[in-house]
Formats: sequence, C-alpha cells, structure tokens
Amino acid sequence: MLKVFNTLTRKKEAFKPMRGKDVKFFVCGQTVYDDAHIGHAKAYIDFDVTVRWLRASGFNVRYVQNITDVDDKIIKRAQERGIDATALAREYEKRFMEDMAAIGVKDTVDEYPRSHDYIEAIREQIQMLLDKGYAYVLEGDVYYDVGRFKDYTMLSRMKVEELERHRIEPKEGKRNVYDFALWKAAKPGEPAWKIEVTEEKKKVTLNGRPGWHIEDTAMTWKIFGEQYDVHGGARELMFPHHTNEIAQAEAAFGKKPFVKYWLHCGVLTVNGVKMSKSLKNFITIRDILAKYDAEVLRLLVLSTHYRKVVDYTPGSIEEAKKKLGAMYDALSIFYTMNTAVKEPDSDKDLLYKAKQYVEGFAAAMDNDFNTPLALSKLMELLGCMRGYASDNAAVGVVTKEAVLNSIDDTAGKVLGILKHQEYKKGVAGEIEKLIAQREEARKAKDFKKADEIRKLLKEKHGIILEDTKGGVSWRKEA
Repeated sequence: MLKVFNTLTRKKEAFKPMRGKDVKFFVCGQTVYDDAHIGHAKAYIDFDVTVRWLRASGFNVRYVQNITDVDDKIIKRAQERGIDATALAREYEKRFMEDMAAIGVKDTVDEYPRSHDYIEAIREQIQMLLDKGYAYVLEGDVYYDVGRFKDYTMLSRMKVEELERHRIEPKEGKRNVYDFALWKAAKPGEPAWKIEVTEEKKKVTLNGRPGWHIEDTAMTWKIFGEQYDVHGGARELMFPHHTNEIAQAEAAFGKKPFVKYWLHCGVLTVNGVKMSKSLKNFITIRDILAKYDAEVLRLLVLSTHYRKVVDYTPGSIEEAKKKLGAMYDALSIFYTMNTAVKEPDSDKDLLYKAKQYVEGFAAAMDNDFNTPLALSKLMELLGCMRGYASDNAAVGVVTKEAVLNSIDDTAGKVLGILKHQEYKKGVAGEIEKLIAQREEARKAKDFKKADEIRKLLKEKHGIILEDTKGGVSWRKEA
C-alpha cells in the first residue's frame, strides 16, 4: 500500500483519496516575472514523478499547477522594463512552458490556470470571509483576521511568538501584526480590477488586485470544490503561504481538512547556499540545459528523497552525468547483444532479477516516493544486464524484450529517464566505417590504431565503445 508523509500530521499515512481512485492534486506553480531556476525544477520534477507513480498505481489524477500572473514582483519588473505587467507575465509564461517541456514535466500537468482568470471567484471568497467575520476592510485593502482562526499554526507548528516576528505585510490599523492581505488597493500605474463587496451591510467598492494567498484557494475551489486530496509545494511555502491557504479555505467553507495530504519537498541549494542573484549563484533551467541533458538534471534531483535538500555543485552534476552515462552503457550493451530464438537456460535467472527489480522499485515508490531507493534497484538490474552481456554471447528474444520493458515501465514512464533511443538506431556513414576499421585493427592486434579510432569516435562524434563477448557495443555520450 502506498504511504505518504503528510506534513499536516507529521506522519506517514496510507494514501486513501476522498473519492475512491480519483485524486485531486494541486501544486503551487510559477510566478512568471523571470526565468525559472533549477530550484523550481527540483520541485516540479519531484511532483512530476509523484503524479506519474500515482497514475502508474491505478489512480485517476487531475493534476493542476497554477500560474501566478498577478503579483507585486511582476508589477515591479514590468515597471523596471517599462512594459505592461500582463505582457511581461505572458512573455515569461511562454518561456516557463518551454522550460517545463524541456525537463519533461509539462505533459504530466492537466491544467495551468492563470490567477487573473479567477478574479470573480476571489471576490466571492472574500465576501464569504467578510460575512463570517474573518476579514475586514482597511483603507481600500481587505485583510484576513488571523486572530479569529484558532488552528492557524496547525500546519507550520509555529508558536505565536514566532508569528509576531514575521511582519509580512506591515500596515497601520491592522488588528494583528500577522494579518495578511486578501485584496490590495491599487497604486497609480498598477494593473487593477474593480470589485464590490459588502461589509456589515454596507456596500464597498474596491479598486485593486488580489493578495497572493487567496489566488490559490479561489482557484482550487472552482476547479476541485471545497476540499481536495493533495497539495504539493516547496517546504519554504509552508509558512506563510500554505498556512494562509488553510486559514482562508476552512474559514470560508467551514470544512476540515481543506486538503487531506500536504506534501512538501526540500529546496535546492548551490554549494550549500540558497540561490540568490546578489550572490551570483542563481542558475536558470536554461543555463543548465545549455550544458547538460535534461535527464542529467532529473537524475540529480531524484537521487535525493523529495523531502530533503538537494545541493547542486559542479561535482554533483558531473556525477549525475557520469551515472546516467553508465546507465546508458548498460542498456546499450544489453540491447546490442545477439539474440537467440530459443531462450537460453541462463535467461531464467535474468528474468527473475528483472521481476525482483520491478517489485523492489514499486516497494520503494510506495514508501513515500523513495526515488533514491528506486534508483538503487535500477542500478542493480542494469549491473546484472551488463554482466549478462559480458558473460553470454546471446540472449533470448522474449527475455530481452521483457527486461527492457521492465526498465521502460519504471525508469522511463515514472522517473522520466533512459528515454533516449539513439542506441537502438544503429550507426551509419563515417561512424560505421570507423567502428569496422577498429574491429579490423583489433583482429590484426594493432591495438594502438584501435585505441586511436576509439578516441576519435568519442572526441569527434561523441560515440563511446565497449567490447563485450557478444561484440562491440556503442552509445552516444550524455
């Protein structure tokens, strides 16, 4: 049975959605004012694999990830560039979608709703909170009265004294220092919407824009209803963002829990330090993909459990590249083995190990999406496949297909790696001639020439060769 660590209870719990096999899954998405960085990539890869495993386990997942296109950061950046805030948001949304496609997570998401399309839903939720006494109007703003919500710290487990040190939105006249904005009055030159609400039977017209926290709850309310199954996001969003989401939704709708399972992933650091442009350690997804294949980034992220911190260093990304290369080496060597129509007796042991791998992979993923353990099981099988190719001249057709399918169904469809197919296409032209020339040199015991050709293939064509009992195997360098 699948178990997940629920931040709300601080326990691993059996995963049981509210409605049978149907899963409503929401992840805090991108605020589109700049290019996404590798810290964003970590979160989106983590939850991409989570959703892939749920679907592979037979759940019907509706996966929604929002686009925040109404935000202070967007307005500030647009003003700096002298362009319209919406135009800036659309520019970076387009680039974000390109990045998500490049790292293999875009197609997993069913919907990318934009905040600005839910202004009326936001108004309705603000009105609910005003009617129930959880909100108040203050000089064109609307604030949530945190003092009215007794379970405010149930997710973060923070003490009131800690809250008082977080003067997130200071403004004279607030009832509590940690009250947060549901609606912000517009300043000159900023994008704004006009809404009408009623406070204590008096109609009030407000000209402004929504606060950050209410955008998500209004959106999920309209998409999922008053409650849903899973909310994912980075650990740093637990307070105040997710804390405020719970306060808004449970106060407005009167139902608990607002979300049944809260999943929080660890952040990504660079050389042990949080990314910051001022420290010049800010690495965008585009920066990393200019140097490395997207599967290298995915492997780096998935080599650490999603709830833990991933530390990006030049050494760690190179190690991931090396590890991925070794995986493709094993795949290529096994794939290019000669096949036998009759299954050799030795195939039985390999098939058994492939079965053990699939079971071990599933057990790891069912244990709170333990990708490092799942990867270790994958490496074990790939090692067996490589050893089998070294020790045997041929493999049965059925065995070969079954073993390769077991990897595609797990590493390929769930982890999103080992999906490149170059090693299946064969070689032609100059590469084919060079490999043939090297084989002739080896047969003639001209090992110096053979080594020179091997070096040329790697440096000029990115082709890496390996000699096995079944013949020479090759792969494209990662």
